[in-house]
Amino acid sequence: MNLLEWFVDAFNSQWMLPGGQTLLVREVVGNAFGLASALGGMRRKVWAWPVGIIGNLLLLTVFLGSALSPDPSLPHLLGQAGRQIMFIAVAIYGWIRWRNLDGGRVVPRWAPTSARIGMVLVMVVGTVALTPLFRLLGSWEPVWADAWTFVGSLLATYGMAKGWTEFWLVWIAVDVVGVPLLFSSGYYATGFMYVFYGVFTAIGFVIWWRAQRTAARPIEILPPDPSPRRPEDELA
Repeated sequence: MNLLEWFVDAFNSQWMLPGGQTLLVREVVGNAFGLASALGGMRRKVWAWPVGIIGNLLLLTVFLGSALSPDPSLPHLLGQAGRQIMFIAVAIYGWIRWRNLDGGRVVPRWAPTSARIGMVLVMVVGTVALTPLFRLLGSWEPVWADAWTFVGSLLATYGMAKGWTEFWLVWIAVDVVGVPLLFSSGYYATGFMYVFYGVFTAIGFVIWWRAQRTAARPIEILPPDPSPRRPEDELA
């Protein structure tokens, strides 16, 4: 029991940053799992999904703010907390789908035009619809940014599960809004991780795009040699 108590205390401990800010250990650990999952996704590995789920569970406890944190000054980011639950649900879908693929590896492809239009509409309408709900529940201002990151994360994770190359671009749109929100609300570990993700997602998009082009390239089949080989040719 003493070992368990030590583990829980260490996991709930905080690091002091310049300016009197604090950093939760489990926020750092959760983002480390998230980074490992992103690396696996870039390489199109099935293990990226369960690793990501572990990180989502850890970050869920972080973004509930004062409810589960030893620092009561941390604000609630309900969009960030809710999207961890959403991540877990979609990750289970992606995990099952990638495991059942022929060849055991997803082949990147562009999303259909109808899916692209649908993603844009869901992004805009979802953000507008969730903003007043998150504000009513006490989310951190600007609340629309919290709603934007929630909806965008849902679309990006679903796009990854479907094997759509565009999901990397959706992540970039999420990072552009999510980084200022996280820094302003005091979640520095996740904010810095999002800055890194912004560069990482651009690289991931290029890698998937190249893999998509390679998979679409026709295979050249050489015709058989029409001239029969003679015994004297073998001795020459």
